[in-house]
Amino acid sequence: MGGANQQERLSTTEAKRWFLAGFIEGEGSVCVSIKEHPAARFGYYVDPEFFIYQHKSGVALLKLAQEVFGSGRITPKPGSEDVLVYSITNRRTLKEKVIPFFEKYMIFSAKREVFQRFREIVEAMEDRKEHLTPEGLARIVEQAYAMNPASKGKERKRPLHEVVERILRGRTPDTPVQG
Repeated sequence: MGGANQQERLSTTEAKRWFLAGFIEGEGSVCVSIKEHPAARFGYYVDPEFFIYQHKSGVALLKLAQEVFGSGRITPKPGSEDVLVYSITNRRTLKEKVIPFFEKYMIFSAKREVFQRFREIVEAMEDRKEHLTPEGLARIVEQAYAMNPASKGKERKRPLHEVVERILRGRTPDTPVQG
């Protein structure tokens, strides 16, 4: 290779990140689970997550993700011990590492619209603490339900109106939140 285009070569670190972006495009996902819990303030809590699935023979790819993000866990997928899951569930890590990575390296992603809604939800929770009020939590739940309208057939366990009604139960817009 001539010296003229050596300036165009990526550093190893950058090459790993661009490679990981392509891998995430195919095998990665973001989701926002809505989990019913009796101890939750409004009956539900919201759980944003980034994850990558890979057969255990590809564990090196999951370790690459762990190296690039400097965080996350690799665990067997429940019910499929030959499949591993790399996941990040910590909201601060999602905000500080995953979201900036997506914004820089996933600019051409087909998952861009889903990611934008995911980012809005994480920021609503991490920056503005909207999940701490019933109205804010209801808005976040509505955004989560709208994240992937063309999903591959997987539907939410409960209809949106049922979740929102329970969160807002007994509330009118001007009723102060009881803490």
